[in-house]
Amino acid sequence: MSGPLRIAVAQCDPVVGDFDANVDRIVAAAEEAAQQGAHLLVTPELALSGYPPEDHLLLPDFARACERAFATLCARLPRSLDVLVGLPRWREKGCENAAAWIHDGALLGWYAKHRLPNSSVFDEHRYFVPGDAPLVVTCQGVRVAVAICEDLWHPEPLAVAQPLGVDLVVALNASPFHLGKEKEREAVARARAESCGAGVLYVNSVGGQDELVFDGASFAVAADGSVVWRAPQFETVTALLTWASGGWQTVPDSAPQLDDEDVLYRALTSAVRDYVSKNRFRGAVIGLSGGIDSALVACLAVGALGAERVRTVMMPSPYTAAMSLEDAAQLAQNLGVRHEVIPIEPAMATFGASLAPLFAGLPADTTEENVQARIRGLLLMAISNKTGSLVLTTGNKSEIATGYCTLYGDMAGGFAVLKDVYKTWVYRLARWINREQEVIPSRIIERPPSAELRPNQVDEERLPPYAVLDAILTRFIEERQSVAEIVAAGFAPEVVDSVLQLLFTSEYKRQQAPLGPRVTRCAFGRDWRHPVTSHFRPRAAQP
Repeated sequence: MSGPLRIAVAQCDPVVGDFDANVDRIVAAAEEAAQQGAHLLVTPELALSGYPPEDHLLLPDFARACERAFATLCARLPRSLDVLVGLPRWREKGCENAAAWIHDGALLGWYAKHRLPNSSVFDEHRYFVPGDAPLVVTCQGVRVAVAICEDLWHPEPLAVAQPLGVDLVVALNASPFHLGKEKEREAVARARAESCGAGVLYVNSVGGQDELVFDGASFAVAADGSVVWRAPQFETVTALLTWASGGWQTVPDSAPQLDDEDVLYRALTSAVRDYVSKNRFRGAVIGLSGGIDSALVACLAVGALGAERVRTVMMPSPYTAAMSLEDAAQLAQNLGVRHEVIPIEPAMATFGASLAPLFAGLPADTTEENVQARIRGLLLMAISNKTGSLVLTTGNKSEIATGYCTLYGDMAGGFAVLKDVYKTWVYRLARWINREQEVIPSRIIERPPSAELRPNQVDEERLPPYAVLDAILTRFIEERQSVAEIVAAGFAPEVVDSVLQLLFTSEYKRQQAPLGPRVTRCAFGRDWRHPVTSHFRPRAAQP
């Protein structure tokens, strides 16, 4: 009989390039694991360097810093504990996405990731060379095979290890979040456990890294494919599990599975918290409009940072409804944040006078509307510069997809919280936030959305109803459906054509937009790489 083998899972939040802090995190987890009587500690993928380091991996100084940090880590680890840590490894043939098995403070063995993903948000072929050798270590009588992230999604890497005998597979991961991703991971691990006849321990990172959000959600699978333990999402934990006699003998209580709104809320607040804190901003500043998007961003900011680090500014124009001022003030009061009102009519008059000679004889149009948005952007950026707080923009994915946003206006800022959140999801999250008490004034949720840049303006003058718009965009962007498939699903050809025309003609705006957290399968940014200069337009009715 094998075991017992007590394994500690270090579900942690490494910071890219912060080697000293990452070493401290791993050592702290190792000391906690040793105190709990663990034999083995497992960290996420590239825990020592942070994931993804991107072009840092091409810098010799980064490589040297990583090698120094690895030596420091080995010297500081408890001698009673084996540690499996993810880190880059530079060899003559190139850099490997690797895992080091450390025993008694010394290197016992290396594993290099076999399968290098090169789609969606991943471009590991740019940085890494693949490995081809297995690593199976007998620890406390248990034969443990090592895998790294994408290796688990393919049968070949573990097939190479099976002739050595495998009781348990331990997989190091930096698997980014999108809605539903945890179910996909578990399905893959179940299939691999069943095909190998071995248990699987899946260890994942948490935290935000630029556009990516890592949700943790580490888990353990028995050899029959059943999931026996789940770690919480979006929390750092060091959890102890015991493997013995061919199965999981003791595991912690599993975290409850969350509904989609709760998961999305946690993903967005995690992204904001880490982007603001890791980049050393003092807090966040948000332009409130009295509308639902800015209201939701304010709620997310307070959930991420606390009310004391959030500042809201209302910047009314002559077209701003009284209810917008009232609702913005009520929201700020409900959240407990600092709130100011800066009317922009004087600035509008100044800009209007400056431009009047150039615009003489020309009718008013969206130009004057955009000037208002750009005045607001200027004011927010000035506050940001003076206070060291980050401007959180408030545009949602539906608006950014269709260009219903102003470059250097409402797009001006440092982090676009709702960049990958469709308008229909904005409403779902707002209602979820209000599920126990009214945080967002109900009038903000119920009134027709409007940019309030001219009299009696509503969004649906220029856009289809959001339910229709979001369904078309989701099918085209996330599900990669053709125009014919979208039309066959019941959408009017002329509506599909108009939406896709807006989508493609707005690319130049999106490529100048701030970063925002990825929460769907295809976010604008890493996932979406279309040229600005292109005459191609998908159409329902080809000429």
